[in-house]
Amino acid sequence: MAEQDIQNGGRRSEIARKTNETDIRLAFNVDGEGISELETDVPFFNHMLDLFTKHGQFDLRVDARGDVEIDDHHTVEDIGICLGQTLREALGDKKGIKRYANVFVPMDEALAQVAIDISNRPHLEYRAQFPSATVGSFTTELVHEFLWKFALEARITLHVIVHYGHNTHHMVEAVFKALGRALDEATSIDPRVKGVPSTKGVL
Repeated sequence: MAEQDIQNGGRRSEIARKTNETDIRLAFNVDGEGISELETDVPFFNHMLDLFTKHGQFDLRVDARGDVEIDDHHTVEDIGICLGQTLREALGDKKGIKRYANVFVPMDEALAQVAIDISNRPHLEYRAQFPSATVGSFTTELVHEFLWKFALEARITLHVIVHYGHNTHHMVEAVFKALGRALDEATSIDPRVKGVPSTKGVL
């Protein structure tokens, strides 16, 4: 279970989650400096999480071990679960946030778009077709798995579109950079917003 730790106005949370398939400790700071400490058995995913953290100006610490002798699925899925839960805890009542963001990120020939609504309504709309089923040993279908579990546990609406590209590494990289930048914008505090940015009075 995630535990919220707010110090000096910082929005952060950490979680420990252990199952028969994975053992994960994860700490996430929304108001960070782009610092990542990543220890997983999935090297390409480490790279993507590092990009997400740097471009979102978050702090992220992950220590994850999973049954990668079977495949990377459980590890990637459960990190998505943990990240989503810590984001939700860290944002608390969501007062003052911008709530929405829409970001395009080019990576050489590839272009990705991520739109976010921190809505308390979990949904993933995913439009991406990759030329290759793998990048190194990483299976590209796990990008969807991670994003869906992240959106579900964070209770956000997430639209991810890869408009074009022909290098799979570049296309996936653009997605994670756009995710970081969009989440940074949507979670940022707007001093003009009084309470939560919703006519319902709650998110």
